[in-house]
Amino acid sequence: MKDAPLRLWSSLASSLRVEASSSAMTSASLVITSMDDFLVKFFPVVERHKNQSTKDQDYCKYDNQKLTAFTSSLYLAGLVASFGASGVTRRFGRRPSILFGGFSFLIGAALNAAAVNLPMLILGRIMLGVGIGFGNQAVPLYLSEMAPAKLRGGLNIMFQFAINIGILAANLINYGTAKIKPWGWRLSLGLAAVPAALMFVGGLFLPETSNSLIERGHLEKGRALLVKVRGTTNVDAEFEDMVDASKKANEVKHPFRNILKKRNRPQLVMATFIPFFQQLTGINAIMFYAPVLFKTIGFGGDASLYSAVITGAVNALAIFVSIFAVDRLGRRILFLQAGVQMFISQMVIGIILGEKFGGSKQMSKDFGVFVVIVICIYVAGFAWSWGPLGWLVPSEIFPLETRSAGQSITVSVNLFFTFVIAQSFLAMLCHFKYGIFLFFAGWVVVMSIFVYLFLPETKSVPIEEMINVWRKHWFWKQIIPAIDLYNGDEKLDWHFQSKDYAENQTVQLSGSGFNKEHM
Repeated sequence: MKDAPLRLWSSLASSLRVEASSSAMTSASLVITSMDDFLVKFFPVVERHKNQSTKDQDYCKYDNQKLTAFTSSLYLAGLVASFGASGVTRRFGRRPSILFGGFSFLIGAALNAAAVNLPMLILGRIMLGVGIGFGNQAVPLYLSEMAPAKLRGGLNIMFQFAINIGILAANLINYGTAKIKPWGWRLSLGLAAVPAALMFVGGLFLPETSNSLIERGHLEKGRALLVKVRGTTNVDAEFEDMVDASKKANEVKHPFRNILKKRNRPQLVMATFIPFFQQLTGINAIMFYAPVLFKTIGFGGDASLYSAVITGAVNALAIFVSIFAVDRLGRRILFLQAGVQMFISQMVIGIILGEKFGGSKQMSKDFGVFVVIVICIYVAGFAWSWGPLGWLVPSEIFPLETRSAGQSITVSVNLFFTFVIAQSFLAMLCHFKYGIFLFFAGWVVVMSIFVYLFLPETKSVPIEEMINVWRKHWFWKQIIPAIDLYNGDEKLDWHFQSKDYAENQTVQLSGSGFNKEHM
């Protein structure tokens, strides 16, 4: 059993390599929107506006519906694909979803690199979006199910770390290919085929999770894998929890209908509001459009990509704070501390841009550098809070019978509002100007209050026993029932868990007088 931890880390590393690959491909196609040769080829109107310098054009240089459609088509495709990915993940396992996502990425990368017109370019983006839908559905579930409860937070946050590494890699690649005229953008998009291939090949070597094997009836294989990844034969309690959860899951024929029941109300609210708030932090506005932002405030073309590399590096490095703190300090404190940091940063950025930039005002180099520093402070706060926790918390709160459906809702809500932001951000920047940062700062206040009032602490709680967290919460305990009901042949099973989530006591009662609406 000495090599068991090695097997676990190998599996987790492969899944993270998958996500880093997908992020590199996605980010590569976003950063090229600042490349002149790319704009001349597909968006000549934007390229002409970019070289104008009028009062209105300072914030409106990139407000173009075709450019917006190119950017946002990925998220709309991912939104649609996430619903299909839910069924695949539940019926066939987490691994097939990862493989299909890798294959879709490979096609999308090839189409983008070879694009000769805008429809072909957007079709490639759509295929990348399908890969996003399947990858984001499967990878967080995979990490949550493979990791031990005490390490689940840190290991799951490696998912976001992989995303950040992908973004940083894309920024570095684009920084180099931007100097290659006039086909550097094709090389940038073509190189995305490399991580696409790595994603597919990496998926081939991933074992399926024990939860998925047991849910699909492969009990012996599930137990054998659990013994391997835990490094001990003493897995009886965890295995029995998985079997019990699997029995309940298999009784649920319509998981999306089941997730609407009263007992799943807290999880449904979190799966909806957390990804919703994650997009309204303003991170996509800053990170995905970093080249646009830095060109808009007066930096040159090379400085624009260089600044994107800087913020990408901060994003990748700052997440280590979350990796080491999430299972020690908990989820809530990271959310709340970062809320203060992000609010102050966005207020400062908005005020400086309002006072020092726009119209006849030209921002000095010193103020420009200060804006970059404050943006990095903001990015760091996001990187150890809403970035990783926005995926971690929803992936760990659902019972097995609604886990795939819950993750699908999380992914679809995330992608829908990413689509909304991508579709509207350039127009909002044009009309709100510096007020765009004040707008997002206001939402940071709202989401921080939401976390303080309604999100309980979930660190170190086994997934199968997460229901107890909601039953002890001041608000949610008024909504969900105090017990679980299993409607067996002619008996009801009432399960009570102890405060430390370690011991279970089962009392079997005869009869069927319980009001099922409480379920």
